Order: sequence, then structure tokens, then C-alpha cells
Amino acid sequence: MPVQVDDIIKLLCHVSDHQKMKATIKHSARGALVAAAGAFLGGLVGGPPGIAVGGAVGGAMGAWMTSGQFKPIPQIIMELPPVQQQRLCDDIYTIVRTLDWTDATQLIMLVMGNDSLKQKVVAALINYMTKELQAEIQYGD
Repeated sequence: MPVQVDDIIKLLCHVSDHQKMKATIKHSARGALVAAAGAFLGGLVGGPPGIAVGGAVGGAMGAWMTSGQFKPIPQIIMELPPVQQQRLCDDIYTIVRTLDWTDATQLIMLVMGNDSLKQKVVAALINYMTKELQAEIQYGD
């Protein structure tokens, strides 16, 4: 059976929604850019002391901008480029390849009905999110 990306994506969305999983993708480059822009503007306005003040303010703003932006994992999965979705599906397929399913609904039922299999799928999803996307995972509301 060829890897059915849509079925596996639906499975991952269902499992992560069921677990109430959220993630934040770290945007350290964006934070660094804000800090640098603050230092630059501070330097233009206030000279050398302005660089220090602008850097501090820009750094604080950059840290604030990049923290706590948790999104539901199903949303993150759906927003992944096709190449990354395929890579994620390939990882999950190694877990579910022995199952015989005809559509996403059946695949979801098979995985959700087997705690061991469900845990393996969740672990692989978390591994992908943390390693490939440098995401921080959060559970619950």
C-alpha cells in the first residue's frame, strides 16, 4: 500500500487534537532582529547610551514577541509545506505500515483502539515537532 499522506495527516490531527496538544515554534531569528533594530534606532536617536537603551528595549520586545505563541498541533500540521508533511508521514508510516486500512476513518479507529500504537504515533509526532521544527509542546487547554 502506498503511503497515503492525507490519511496519515488526518490521523495526526485527530490524535493531537484528542491529546489537546499545542506547540510553539521558536522564532529566535525574529527576536534577534527586533533586538538589533532597537539597538540601531536607539543609537540613531541617543548615540552610545541610546544603543544600550534601544538594545535593552528591543531585546525585551523580541523576547516578548517570541514567547507563548502556542498553536494547536493540527493547525501546525496543516500549515506545513508538502515536503515536511511527506517527511512526517513517512515517519508515522513506519509505525502503521502493518495495519490494513481503506480510509482515514478506519486508520484513526485502528490507532485509537490500540494504546500502544497510539503512544508510538504520539511519540513520533512529538519527536518530529521537537527535532525538525524546534517546537515546544504543551498539553491541555
